[in-house]
Amino acid sequence: MLTIASDHAGFQLKKHLITYIKTQLRKSIQDLGPKKFDKEDDFPDFAIPLAKKVASKTKDLGILICGTGHGMCITANKIKGVRAILGYSIEAAEMGKKHNDANILCLPGKILSNEHANAIVKKFLDTKFENAERLVRRNKKISVLEK
Repeated sequence: MLTIASDHAGFQLKKHLITYIKTQLRKSIQDLGPKKFDKEDDFPDFAIPLAKKVASKTKDLGILICGTGHGMCITANKIKGVRAILGYSIEAAEMGKKHNDANILCLPGKILSNEHANAIVKKFLDTKFENAERLVRRNKKISVLEK
């Protein structure tokens, strides 16, 4: 399952990406909020439920969007089992998935154009974890910190 959430600063990009993912990529996506724009909302209120949902299922992926992507990424990575990355470029999204087995993509809603965000999301969703021994070993060292 693919899920998406944002705060007020990522709200417009989230709406755009939902349409893009459904119509262009032909994938289903669940919107975890917000349902309407609220300039006073707080990103942790959306990052935490999405991160917990993704962490509970090994095949789930998520997309979080705030102004810079930083707040969502920091919050999501507090949840055991989450490997959230900041998707500031196509290459960053690809390498985060390929080498770190990322399961949440965090996007900067105030910085990316719709077209750039589309390309980043597509690359993230199309990329598979490389599963090389060195990468598995490195990711296990990170997982030890969650215990």
